[in-house]
Amino acid sequence: MASHSDTLVVFFGATAGANGGKLGSDERELILLVWQIVDLHENKFHQSVSAELKSLGRSSYTLCVDGPLLIRQVLHPEASKKNLVLPECFYTFVDLKKEFHKCCPNAGPVKDLTLTSMLDYVCIPAAVEQEAGLREVKNTVLLILHLLVEPYNHKFSTFETVNYKFESGACSKTEAVDIETVIRARGLPWQSSDQDIARFFKGLNIAKGGVALCLNAQGRRNGEALVRFINSEHRDMALDRHKHHMGNRYIEVYKATGEEFLKIAGGTSNEVAQFLSKENQVIIRMRGLPFTATPQDVLGFLGPDSPVTDGTEGLLFVKYPDGRPTGDAFVLFACEEYAQNALKKHKQILGKRYIELFRSTAAEVQQVLNRYMSTPLISTLPPPPPPMVSVPVLATPPFITTGSMRDCIRLRGLPYTAAIEDILEFMGEHTIDIKPHGVHMVLNQQGRPSGDAFIQMKSADRAFMVAQKCHKKMMKDRYVEVFQCSTEEMSFVLMGGTLNRSGLSPPPCKLPCLSPPTYAAFPATPAMLPTEAALYQPPLLATPRTPQAPAHNPAPALAYYSPQLYMNMNMSYTTYYPSPPVSPSTMSYFAAPPGSVAAAVAAQQAPAILPPQPGALVRMQGLPYNAGVKDILSFFQGYQLQADSVLMLYNWSGQRSGEALVTFPSEKAARQAVAECSNLPLSSHPIRLVCCE
Repeated sequence: MASHSDTLVVFFGATAGANGGKLGSDERELILLVWQIVDLHENKFHQSVSAELKSLGRSSYTLCVDGPLLIRQVLHPEASKKNLVLPECFYTFVDLKKEFHKCCPNAGPVKDLTLTSMLDYVCIPAAVEQEAGLREVKNTVLLILHLLVEPYNHKFSTFETVNYKFESGACSKTEAVDIETVIRARGLPWQSSDQDIARFFKGLNIAKGGVALCLNAQGRRNGEALVRFINSEHRDMALDRHKHHMGNRYIEVYKATGEEFLKIAGGTSNEVAQFLSKENQVIIRMRGLPFTATPQDVLGFLGPDSPVTDGTEGLLFVKYPDGRPTGDAFVLFACEEYAQNALKKHKQILGKRYIELFRSTAAEVQQVLNRYMSTPLISTLPPPPPPMVSVPVLATPPFITTGSMRDCIRLRGLPYTAAIEDILEFMGEHTIDIKPHGVHMVLNQQGRPSGDAFIQMKSADRAFMVAQKCHKKMMKDRYVEVFQCSTEEMSFVLMGGTLNRSGLSPPPCKLPCLSPPTYAAFPATPAMLPTEAALYQPPLLATPRTPQAPAHNPAPALAYYSPQLYMNMNMSYTTYYPSPPVSPSTMSYFAAPPGSVAAAVAAQQAPAILPPQPGALVRMQGLPYNAGVKDILSFFQGYQLQADSVLMLYNWSGQRSGEALVTFPSEKAARQAVAECSNLPLSSHPIRLVCCE
């Protein structure tokens, strides 16, 4: 039997859609295949495959293609969707462009080479065949025969391979991950596994353990995954599958970073590394185990039809840092049959509890362990922080304005499996009336859903209408009660208090014996913090107690907490909608107050937040959203302003709000600028100027 290098089969194909450099990017079906045999020993070519190979006494051959797209982006994805098994010959091929680049490295980058440019470089006239497909195959054969003889005498010895299947494995946080090899897939079915994702990217080689399914705050899959490929070439081909379909759903594909991948898939626990060191295992996650369950109880529950790999060694119980069980465990099975038998026991009873079983991945094991191991133990109040590390926050959280206006609604009796998407579906047409970041899931002290949620509406009338129309409407198999309430009542519950027919019960941090300490703003020495400090606020909901300002200091009162205090306070932790995407945008995402709020902060509380400086503030309104500091300086040309005199304001989406604050050297200069420049255009936008008293 001849080796693969003895015989090449030149292969050409075309689809009903895009071809050339975009071949396979639009999911269109293959409509044309043309091939021709090249005998590398005799420097001859033949017309048929099977007959000629049989006459030559050879049964093996290697495909030769002009670039990898036909094999990786067309044949394998289409075969995977149609549940076809491709022969072994389609898992190894020769990329003519890379072979040509070895012989002619000065011809240009591999990605820029085309069949025509390669023929022109070696001065070979192209074939005059008119029929599509035959022309490309003949030109490819001419080029191969030319490389086999003087002066090149090239030997085809480098073969591209396609992985037969995805290999699972563990990833360490210290592992180096190339930033050009990771993508984020969004819109995945919630029940999809790492094997399903690998099948979606069939034809491209995913690194070992390179699929990381992302989890939401409740520990459930959120429809996103990070995928790491073996090199940037495969990553770039994966990006061309943007909006390709998995079943009836289209999948969005974006660039991601190695840091994002390690954050999700990386781990440091030796116990987890040892558990995941067993290769080619199927991982099942068990949830809802009794806290008293032992390894023998779990093995007995699974039964003899689904033996666990290495017995108790194939079990990993998830625990809190102090050793308390969480009710979760991961189980290893040696084959798919054993795993399927285990999944049949989904929602069967162990002790007095029903147990949920799901397919899992190595990355999910790392995520769950990392999350529980980072959970703080019994909450304790930290000692008062030193002045230099204090972080100022407004006495009212920047995104919740407390008050008696009843512009919120409370959902009570939600299914414990309900996610934010279910709530939005429940709201129906009223979803458009929800404020940005206005959905707050209430979790209990164990971090599990409590069955309650609060929603901030755009007005009290909208809240009243939703409460009337959605009260006792069904969500899944439960009816949900909907009540109108105020922002103040919502804040009490989110801080850990209770709201019932007897009225409000204050949260633990509001009780006299548990109130967190407040620290004065050091009236004699205002905190020297950057100007942007007013724009970055801690993300957790907390309403610190406003301290009593000294009689001799009329400045607005501020509360000073360290960030650790928010993380350790015994409160109901909440999740917000919508959660901003990470990968599609190259800009950083941060929450900032609306322009009016920031203006009020800067104008009224400047003695405590902004560094003391001479001059007067002017607020600009109606700026183009793409206007920058240089545009504003040009607008005020002649007033001798510096770049640090301009403060751009941002909205809740992290985008510019169309407003800015400008510091002038004196009040006279500020008033002169308002008089001379007000309503002048900036990029055809009339600009309104107001002096901040």
